[in-house]
Amino acid sequence: MSRRSADGAAILRAFTAAVAHFETHVEEINALNVFPVPDGDTGTNMMATLRSALEEAEGVPEAERDASRVAAAISFGALMGARGNSGVILSQVFRGMSEAVKGRKRVNGLDLAHALSAGRVTAYAAVAKPVEGTILTVIREASAAAVMSAERDPDIEGVLTATVEQAERSVAKTPSLLPILREAGVVDSGGEGLYRLFQGALLHLSGGPGALAMPIVSGEAPRRATLVAHADEGFGYETMFLLTAGVAGLDLDAIRVALDAIGESVLVAGDPRAVKVHVHNERPDAVIAYGLTLGNLSRISVENLDNQARDVLEARADAFTSVASSVVTPAEPFGMARPPTAGASNATAMTDGDGVSVVAVASGDGIERLLTSVLSVSLRAGSVGTVAIVRGGQSANPSTGELLRAIREAPTRHVIVLPNNPNVKLAAQQAAALSTDRRVVVVPTRNAAEGIAAVLGMDPTRGADENAVMMSTAARGIQSLQVTDAVRDARLGDRKVKKGQTIVLDPDDGLVAVGGDRRETVLKGLAALEAGFELISIYYGSDIDLDEAEAMSSAVTEAFEGVDVELINGGQPHYHYLIATE
Repeated sequence: MSRRSADGAAILRAFTAAVAHFETHVEEINALNVFPVPDGDTGTNMMATLRSALEEAEGVPEAERDASRVAAAISFGALMGARGNSGVILSQVFRGMSEAVKGRKRVNGLDLAHALSAGRVTAYAAVAKPVEGTILTVIREASAAAVMSAERDPDIEGVLTATVEQAERSVAKTPSLLPILREAGVVDSGGEGLYRLFQGALLHLSGGPGALAMPIVSGEAPRRATLVAHADEGFGYETMFLLTAGVAGLDLDAIRVALDAIGESVLVAGDPRAVKVHVHNERPDAVIAYGLTLGNLSRISVENLDNQARDVLEARADAFTSVASSVVTPAEPFGMARPPTAGASNATAMTDGDGVSVVAVASGDGIERLLTSVLSVSLRAGSVGTVAIVRGGQSANPSTGELLRAIREAPTRHVIVLPNNPNVKLAAQQAAALSTDRRVVVVPTRNAAEGIAAVLGMDPTRGADENAVMMSTAARGIQSLQVTDAVRDARLGDRKVKKGQTIVLDPDDGLVAVGGDRRETVLKGLAALEAGFELISIYYGSDIDLDEAEAMSSAVTEAFEGVDVELINGGQPHYHYLIATE
């Protein structure tokens, strides 16, 4: 790579060095989490996404490694390997950058700045009301600095230096933009990861691979954290669908304006051929009716949010759902299915001999066995529906590609995906958006207990869209708690948590109870739930032996007289207990 321009081979070398540098900081990013739980995995998810991107880029034949082809490979690899919310968002940044250099054999500093700006646009475009203090802030401010530098002097090293310096400043100020970061005394780790990636590329450019042999030494204390904040302010009903253009193309800006007038949390992501729509309002029928005036609708999902409305729900990590909901158009050489052409529709209706299949994410042998058993019974009434379990969950999120593979292996045209974890939701939605030959809906279950409840509310004789409504209602009809130990001292809201204490969290990581005695803390957590439940299901984790689990079950039975208590071997990692009431 020269100081003035770079071809595809040079871009690949710089990206390889950047990924290697990022890898040296993975544990640093994972170690500190806004919530002091033992499963911080932002760094791990971004690293898995980067490895997939690098592997795809390295597969481009040397003779074909121009800038456009390498960028397209990085984008596609990141798309298919995206894990967790942070990985999906990163894949969208790469997607925008790839589109910006399409057709170019070499790029200069101006091209790099333009590509970074395009990556920012792609990441932001799908979010109607972005929350600052996240990776979005970092890519926005870093790309602006890159443009200013490039317009003064299109030297690549100078542009990248400006990008890195501004990225570091942006990360440092994220606590001033998000109160939850300020309370925890940390910065956003998605933004930190992006900064480290840029930094690695600059080290390669300025000093070659040897510059990476010595880690960067900084006088500041570790300050990294993980948070992707929610951008929505939900109420009423959440309506989502895929809109495919009719005779005329789609005007995304006009659609956003129209939906802004009748709802909140509006997301319109895609291109003039097909878009994914998301909106919160009190009249889902009005949203759907408007969509029908523009073209064909498929993957319709309507969820009642009133029963689940809590401030923390709108402040937690599965926020940038829209980033994964965009209709992705992979690069030409890789042969992936594209969005439907104008006038086409991927909508499918249930017919005799058809059925619905389920793809569920599970962590822990016990959870997998239970989901398989319950799903098998539920699907028995259908004709050809199957169940596929994808292993993953906390700290082991499945990739978009893994979920897409499971969807494509389903023998039915209707497929329901249960992510069973907020950090899997974006990858699941991205996989669904790529499955244009099937009706795929994602029921946003936040843990395995909600997944099991959703399955019990399923009717396999109905299609995916109808089931999505019923299953979402069933999932949110239960109350659930997650029990683990704090891995560091922290302050959550107005409550202090000490390392080693038992913490009981709601499905959105809201702190319900904290204490030094696990049994007493669990009982306090259960007592904080809305009264009236008749059954308590206790799923014990991989680190809990049967004697302790039975003792916990007995204590709960004694404390909640007249309520049935069921003990189940979940085998889930990181969390001692997953508890559900209904």
